[in-house]
Amino acid sequence: MGFGWFIARRYLLGLRRASLISVITSLSVAGMALGVAALIVVLSVMNGFYDVVRDMLVSIDPHLRLVSASGRGLSEADAGEIAAHALTMPEVANAATYVEGKALIVMEGASEVNRVMIVRGVNADPAAHDVVAGAFDVSRRGMVLGFGLGQRLGLNPAQEGSAKVTLFSAQGLSRMLTRVFALPQLHQFHVRGLYSLESTYDNTHVFIGMQEAQALFHMPGAVTGIELRLTDLDQAALIKAKLQDIFADRGLKVQTWYDLQKALYDVMRLEKWGASLVLILISIVAAFNIVGSLTMVVIEKRRDMGVLQSMGASQRDVRRIFVLEGALVGLLGAGAGLMLGLGIVLAQKYFSLVPLAGAESFVIDAYPVSIRWLDCLLIGAVSFGLCVLAALYPAWRAASVPVAAAVKLEP
Repeated sequence: MGFGWFIARRYLLGLRRASLISVITSLSVAGMALGVAALIVVLSVMNGFYDVVRDMLVSIDPHLRLVSASGRGLSEADAGEIAAHALTMPEVANAATYVEGKALIVMEGASEVNRVMIVRGVNADPAAHDVVAGAFDVSRRGMVLGFGLGQRLGLNPAQEGSAKVTLFSAQGLSRMLTRVFALPQLHQFHVRGLYSLESTYDNTHVFIGMQEAQALFHMPGAVTGIELRLTDLDQAALIKAKLQDIFADRGLKVQTWYDLQKALYDVMRLEKWGASLVLILISIVAAFNIVGSLTMVVIEKRRDMGVLQSMGASQRDVRRIFVLEGALVGLLGAGAGLMLGLGIVLAQKYFSLVPLAGAESFVIDAYPVSIRWLDCLLIGAVSFGLCVLAALYPAWRAASVPVAAAVKLEP
């Protein structure tokens, strides 16, 4: 092993003249370094966007949501018992019941607002919502809706008389149409606050009190589900499994933050690994260059290989020399690529070197980056493995040179 390492190092680093072999070897190392750096940068940017989208959605969605598997809701007694038990778990920071459904929102003299909205009944102010006008007051038929929608309607929470809207639920309309003498039940609310979170969410969600929501959706003594916030977002899957075991007989469906937006998260992960497979082609091309450069070294050093074998070195020793040389190329290329890629990522993270085009429309103004050390480890290992695999054919060819023929070669 000792002399094999010494010879491999001399073959790779002892080329003092600018020969074709040294040029090809240098290009192989540079190509591997660029491939690794490109992978590090691209994956870090994709991880950064993933974190931004996840954090934005988790500010809206709960960490865990518990609903009835039948879709009929939970009784308030059962929901309270489940929420109280969940709060005894040290990983659960908060538990709250809610009522949610779709309703038609109508405002006299404003036809634009005649649209179906997601109405959510709550008991307290969701901490993630930023109230920009008025207050988050849903008591006594109070309502809080999105700032963009409120602006278009000219609603001013300070003037309660001019900010009155009516809600019609599908359940209420159905009862009115199926009963001959049933009169439409009007649910009027005063807009007491405007919140701002994310434009799509703001234009589709309104908040009212829990009791008013139960009356609106004809759910007396029942709630839609329970939402939990955890101390650590990454423990959602573990807590989900625990809750499913504890309440297996209650017919509960437990969803994590990932389950609530699974299609989106799956697409983002697929894009990440698809880009990785495309960029790994750079490393594969560099590996082919390693095959060519080491094969040329074998041709040039045939006499040396013959001399080594005549002095007692085995074919296995000769193969090991060129495998070690391929490993050295992998170490140099992957190491340089990791340092270059991490340097670019850290510079973007702390100095925002590359701004995001059209940043005024986004919540961020530069390309986000996030380093995953497991990704770095996998990229380095795959790149190093490609270099070692690329050295197998030249190593086999070097060991297959007949000793007598190699020694007779002219120096």
